[in-house]
Amino acid sequence: RENFIHLCNPHLEKMKEDILYHFALGTGTHDFPALFGDVKFVCVGGSPSRMKAFIAYIAEELGLGSPGCDYPNICAGTDRYAMYKVGPVLSVSHGMGIPSISIMLHELIKLLYHAKCSNITIIRIGTSGGIGLEPGSVVITRQSVDATFKPQLEQVVLGKTVIRSTNLDEQLARELMQCSKEIGQFNTVIGNTMCTLDFYEGQGRLDGAICLYNEEEKLQYLKKAYDSGVRNIEMESSVFAAMCNLSGVKAAVVCVTLLNRLEGDQISSSHDVLVEYQQRPQKLVGYFIKKCLEK
Repeated sequence: RENFIHLCNPHLEKMKEDILYHFALGTGTHDFPALFGDVKFVCVGGSPSRMKAFIAYIAEELGLGSPGCDYPNICAGTDRYAMYKVGPVLSVSHGMGIPSISIMLHELIKLLYHAKCSNITIIRIGTSGGIGLEPGSVVITRQSVDATFKPQLEQVVLGKTVIRSTNLDEQLARELMQCSKEIGQFNTVIGNTMCTLDFYEGQGRLDGAICLYNEEEKLQYLKKAYDSGVRNIEMESSVFAAMCNLSGVKAAVVCVTLLNRLEGDQISSSHDVLVEYQQRPQKLVGYFIKKCLEK
């Protein structure tokens, strides 16, 4: 059964042209079905360079590109986001934090709608701070929770508070977990992910420019998060889950942990170790995509 993108905006149908400003794309200047109609998998992550590396990796895994092949940035007309495509896979950067990924997702969802894409799976791949896990562990998110451990996104729309669900697709999470078992190269868990509004105080760090709490209070908070099921902390998953839910898109969040926050606040691993850690979500999602396409 074809599952098309659901747009929660009746106003778009009345527009003669839809300009995706932050992508430097538009329905009046680009043929979206021709450019993107075959897309089935969308992977999003913070860094443009990481998403370019991912598209090169997935091209090799799927046998769709030659070694050393360069993949042009589809959004070269802007410096806000980067987008790359190979076969049925789209790779898009989203920057850092809820506002940045929110803007990108509004335009990405419209792009997929205008392209008449169906049966889409969107996966966020990224880095995070772990809680009670060895650095390098991969967390597949069950629910994105806020800083009070509630599975919700609180937004203010027209001056009113709107609460949106941040659950993610359970079956997709289980399928990704099975893929990790088949790979057998790194520790992977399914757990809740806490999405915060900033990197320092919002995550209970002691090393920011401002910190008005002590180490004991920090550890109490992080242990409370762990007891509630939280296994990692990042800054994008809540709005990602909420927007994918509203658009009827199957979605997952797969993040590697760069440190155990119960043992410190600063990332001290070497560059080479961090590069290898960052490749773990790519390997897992690449394996999953290849497995799906081989069915």
